[in-house]
Amino acid sequence: MPYHRYRPARERVEVRTTGGRYWPSQRIEHAPLWVPVDLRDGNQALAEPMDPARKRRMFDVQVAMGFKEIEVGYPSASRADFDFVRRLATSGAVPDDVTVVVFTAARADLIERTFASIAGLPRAVVHLYTATAPVWREVVIGRERAELRALIEESATLMARLGDGRPGVRFQFSPEVFNLTEPDYVLEVCNGLTALWDAAPDRPVIHNLPATVEIATPNIYADQIEYMHRHLDRRDAVILSVHPHNDRGTGVACAELALLAGAQRVEGCLFGNGERTGNVDLVTLALNLHTQGVDPMLDFSDIDAIRATVEYCNRLPVPGRHPYVGDLVHTAFSGTHQDAIKKGFEHHARRAAELGLPPAQAPWDVPYLPIDPADLGRDYEAVIRVNSQSGKGGIAYLLKDRYGLDLPPALRADFSRIVQAAADDSGEEVTAKALWDLFQSAYLMPADRGPLTLTGWHAAEVAPGRHEFTGTLHDATAEDAADPANQAAPDRGRTVTGAGNGPLSALADALATAGVPVHIEHYAEHATGPGPDSAAVAYVRIRSGEDTWWGAGQDTSVLTASVRSVLAAVNRARGKAS
Repeated sequence: MPYHRYRPARERVEVRTTGGRYWPSQRIEHAPLWVPVDLRDGNQALAEPMDPARKRRMFDVQVAMGFKEIEVGYPSASRADFDFVRRLATSGAVPDDVTVVVFTAARADLIERTFASIAGLPRAVVHLYTATAPVWREVVIGRERAELRALIEESATLMARLGDGRPGVRFQFSPEVFNLTEPDYVLEVCNGLTALWDAAPDRPVIHNLPATVEIATPNIYADQIEYMHRHLDRRDAVILSVHPHNDRGTGVACAELALLAGAQRVEGCLFGNGERTGNVDLVTLALNLHTQGVDPMLDFSDIDAIRATVEYCNRLPVPGRHPYVGDLVHTAFSGTHQDAIKKGFEHHARRAAELGLPPAQAPWDVPYLPIDPADLGRDYEAVIRVNSQSGKGGIAYLLKDRYGLDLPPALRADFSRIVQAAADDSGEEVTAKALWDLFQSAYLMPADRGPLTLTGWHAAEVAPGRHEFTGTLHDATAEDAADPANQAAPDRGRTVTGAGNGPLSALADALATAGVPVHIEHYAEHATGPGPDSAAVAYVRIRSGEDTWWGAGQDTSVLTASVRSVLAAVNRARGKAS
C-alpha cells in the first residue's frame, strides 16, 4: 500500500489548543438543536433523487419526530427543489414551531432565487456556503484569502438587504471544509459575518463548521470546535453548529466530541445517508443520548416506521447491523449472550415488581442490550434467535417466551444437544416454532408413539400418604416378539397395579410389576400460562441402567401431564435400548 502518498492531519492543518483543552472533562447533559439535511445534502447523494411525493413524505416524518429546524433543499440548484420549497410555503405544511432552512452558494443570482423560494414563509434560515480550505481556494475557486473573504461578504451583504424587514429570516454561514481551513482565517471570516449581519441574542447567526471530508481522529475536530467556541465574537448571539461527515467512520464520534467542545447544533441525516460514506447519523446520535438518560427531544417510539419511510424515500436499505434500527441489532445468536440476556430479563421483571413499576418504566440494566427494544416500538421476539452457535439459555428463553415452557436446567442442557445437532445438519437458523416441534418430537410424543402405552389408568390416594395406581399396559415389543407372524393382532394389554407415597411412585411400582423398572430422579411441573384453563406441563428424569432419560407431558390435568411425562421418558429409554 502506497501509504507514503498521504500526509497526516497535523501536517495539513494547524490545530490550536492555546489555554488547554476543556472538552475532555465536559458532559452532554441536554440535546442539541437537531437539523436533518436529508432533503438537501442527503438527496444530492442519491442515484435517483427524491420526487415531490418522496420529499413530502420525508418532511412529514421529520416533523412528526419533533425536528424544529429542517433543511428542505437547495432551491437555486434545480426546478424540483425550488418548486418543493414553494409548495411548503403555500400549502400550510410547515407547523408554526418549525423553521425551514434553504441552502445557497455565494453567488448573487443564486441568492436571489433562494429568497424568492421562501416568500411567504414566516420563519426561514438562509444558509450561505463557500469552501475556505487552501486546496479548495487554490484548485477549485482560484481566490486568495482576502479575495475569497470579499466575495463572501459581498454575498452576505446581499442577503442582509434581501432579508431586511423580515424578522423571521435568519442567516447561516458554512465555511466548507472547515476542518482543513487555517483557524485564524475561518475565525476572521465568521466574526466578520457576525458583525455584518449584526447578530444579537434575539436574532442569532448560525456558524456551521463542517468536517466536509474527515481527515483526522475525532479529538482533532473537537480541538478545532473548541477553539472557535472560545474565540467567536458575540458568542451569545452565535449558534455554533457542526456538520460532520463519515469518511473515516467516526462521524458520530466527531459530533459527540464537538458537543463537548461547545457546539449547540448538529446537522446530519437520518441513518447517515450522504456523500461518500455519509453524513453523521442523527438517529444514532440522539439514541446515544437516550441511553445516557438524556432526553433526545425526538420521538423514536416507532423506529421501524421511520426506517421504512427513509428506505422508501432514499431507495436505499438500512443495514441489518445499523445501530439501534437494524433488524439484527437487538438479536443474540451466541449461547453465552443468550443466557445473559435471559437472566437479565428475569432480573428486570423482578426489579420492576419490587419497585412497583411496570417493566416499561423500570430502570433498564440488561446485559448486551444498551436500550430496551420496547422504547423503539419493538417487541422481544427477535431478541434471541437460535442457530448452531446458540446455547441452552437462548433455547430455554424462546420456549418460555413463546410456549410457556420453563425447562429445568438439566433438561435445557439435554435439549440443547438435540437442537445443536439439528442446526448443524441444516446450517440454518432454528425458529421458535422449529424448537417447539423438536421439543414435542423428542420429549412429548414418545408418550403416545413409543412401545409402551397406558390406557384406562386410575390413580387415587387410598390413605394419607398412600397412593395406588391401576391401568392397562400395552407393550408393542412384547406383542411382536410373541407373535411375529401376526403383528396386527389385537393387543388387549396387561393390567398393572402399584402403590407408593405419591401418584408417580405408585406408577413406577406398577411398571416394575410388568418388568419395566423405573427410578425417578427429578420431577417438576408448572402451568404454561395464567388462569385455571391453562395447560400444565410436567418434566421427569428417570434412570435406566447407566443412563438417564427425560420425558415431558402436557395436559390441562397436572396428574395426566405427570403420567405422560414418565411414559415418555420410559419409551425414550426403551427406544434407545432397542
